[in-house]
Amino acid sequence: MSIKLTNVVKTFGIGAKVTAVAGINLSILPGEVVALLGPNGAGKTTTIDMILGLTKPSEGQIEVLGASPRTAVIEGKISALLQTGGLLRDMRVGETVDYIAATYNKPTLGRAALERAGISHLANRKISKCSGGEQQRLKFALALLPNPELLILDEPTTGMDVSGRRDFWTTMREEATAGRTVIFATHYLEEAQDFADRIVLMNRGKIVSDGSVSEIRNITGQRRVNWIQDGESHTALSADSDNFARELLATPGVHSLEIATPSLDDAFVSLTSENAL
Repeated sequence: MSIKLTNVVKTFGIGAKVTAVAGINLSILPGEVVALLGPNGAGKTTTIDMILGLTKPSEGQIEVLGASPRTAVIEGKISALLQTGGLLRDMRVGETVDYIAATYNKPTLGRAALERAGISHLANRKISKCSGGEQQRLKFALALLPNPELLILDEPTTGMDVSGRRDFWTTMREEATAGRTVIFATHYLEEAQDFADRIVLMNRGKIVSDGSVSEIRNITGQRRVNWIQDGESHTALSADSDNFARELLATPGVHSLEIATPSLDDAFVSLTSENAL
């Protein structure tokens, strides 16, 4: 087991405490690519911070690669690409990677990490001259240096263009195929749909759904109905799509009716709405 969370709770504050994570259980197997989704305040970042040992749970247990999160980090078994944390802008890309590689006592791995991150051509460029997406890829190269068993990514493609995001996820799929476990939080639902083996959806500190993309899309029990009426396109979700469709077909001006499986976006909205919990 790569990660195991058992009855994990995290609260903040004194007195009237705020619950960020409300008793979650989660197990992740080696080699899985898992997307962590949820609206702002769902508990995603707090969960990631606890897995990385940056904060301790108020209750429950967390095991990472058979040890405590802190031990896994110290031993170089886990790396992260987070939204926080800066780079030294006056240094060059190559020397930054070489410097960090030396701290791991693996000085020869720097250039290989640049190649895997797709930025070997930027080795002589100052970080201050790199775009936001290029700096994200540099952070990714740094995360690869200890050759970790587990990669945790928080909004990893922020600042990347469409081509950059596609290349990044091609690399991540190769990492997973090689046996590396990948957990990523993203607000790009299409990234979760295209690259994750499994989606864990959080809302208000709880896991509200956990499964493959197709399982998540079907879990609401609703179907998407699309139609055109008086020249305008319409769409709706219905738990009884057959009856809804019959009613529409009896309505003047309705045509081009289509019933389809709900999208991941539909499921996300349904499972994280105000009335979902």
